[in-house]
Amino acid sequence: MTTARRPRGTLHHLELWCPDLAAAEADWDWLLRAIGCVPRDRWPAGRSWTTPDGSYVVLESGPDVVGTAHERRRPGLNHVAFVAGTRAELDRLVDAAPAHGWTLLFPDRHPYAGGPGHYAAYLEDARGFEVELVAADGA
Repeated sequence: MTTARRPRGTLHHLELWCPDLAAAEADWDWLLRAIGCVPRDRWPAGRSWTTPDGSYVVLESGPDVVGTAHERRRPGLNHVAFVAGTRAELDRLVDAAPAHGWTLLFPDRHPYAGGPGHYAAYLEDARGFEVELVAADGA
């Protein structure tokens, strides 16, 4: 879908800066491909994937990145949420996530950590970035 045809207010892209591109790319490539994103571009300091709706996600590192750690509980971005498919597809992603560098957050409340009727998983990568995966048939 081209930008011109996308509705006003639609997310155009999400850019995440990371201190170690290779480490972040290993986790994020698996997750983004697993939810239907397609590799888009690669350059020395970054990589991007196109989402099914035509927006894109960027991981970037370079001399402008300050610090070495992301803390989701500080002011700023807490997490990004993606539709993960059906409940069964989400469950398969959660089962596979640890082998790809992701940790399930709030396991004692999973899959309803977001509240009753909100079937989702909250995952965190080794650098502290949180992703919420929401079941399309349970949100």
